[in-house]
Amino acid sequence: MTRISPGLLFALPALIVLTMLVAYPIMYTALLSVTDQQGNLVGLQNFQRVMQARTTPVAFYNTLVWVGGSVVLQVVLGTATAILLNEKFAGRAIVRSIAVIPWVIPGIVGALTWAWMFHTEFGIINYMLTAPGIVDEPVGWLVSRNTVMPAMIAINVWKLFPFVAIMVLAGLQAIPKDLYEAARVDGAGFWDEVWHVTLPQVRPVIVAVTLLLVIWALNHITTIFAITRGGPANSTLITPIQIFRLAFESVQFHQAAALSVMFFAATMVIVAVYIKVLSAKEEKSL
Repeated sequence: MTRISPGLLFALPALIVLTMLVAYPIMYTALLSVTDQQGNLVGLQNFQRVMQARTTPVAFYNTLVWVGGSVVLQVVLGTATAILLNEKFAGRAIVRSIAVIPWVIPGIVGALTWAWMFHTEFGIINYMLTAPGIVDEPVGWLVSRNTVMPAMIAINVWKLFPFVAIMVLAGLQAIPKDLYEAARVDGAGFWDEVWHVTLPQVRPVIVAVTLLLVIWALNHITTIFAITRGGPANSTLITPIQIFRLAFESVQFHQAAALSVMFFAATMVIVAVYIKVLSAKEEKSL
């Protein structure tokens, strides 16, 4: 009789729960994507209908802009904030505490607050621009196709850059002081230290954080859905919101499942390519 490994027995309850919470929904979604409302197999018909919809390429493009703009600015601003908070100055502990506030505020609360701040007539942002004469008339941040996506990205950056700052700051604490002392002996200035010492040392942290931000941005709909619901004229429609609309507004669960499968596959490809590229760079550096 084959003896079961004790490690497997300890892990079995967690594996069962993981299967129920993750594997089953994925398999059921895949089944819905190839069946109709009567449960009959229809092959790729649901995928074809979704791909033929005019909103699908628009949502895909908006998703790329949303993810790319958010992640790049979050990493840059978060890393810069971490480097600043790592310096010694009066009130550093208070500033560190204040910097975390956007991250701990619930997403829906932050989204609705920013919606009022961006309001065309009553928003404080337009008041701060029109009062000193920076702009002649209020800007329709949330009603103009040219400004609504940048506004959404700005809110998302405000929300998550503290997370990047915290993670990078933790990495900065582990950098040996000897490296900075050696750099100063060689005549390096502040920016030389940042570029040649700090950033290379925290690169693994930035890489891991970037991957997390990409995954979160691909699945994050709270900010956009709470403020614009994908408008105006689908200017902020991203693929997760399109899936939500198909499933719960148009009651097209099977097409929504097909789009979910494609979105899941695209996400896995992006993650795999990201990991592959980073692995290749690490092998070359060794």
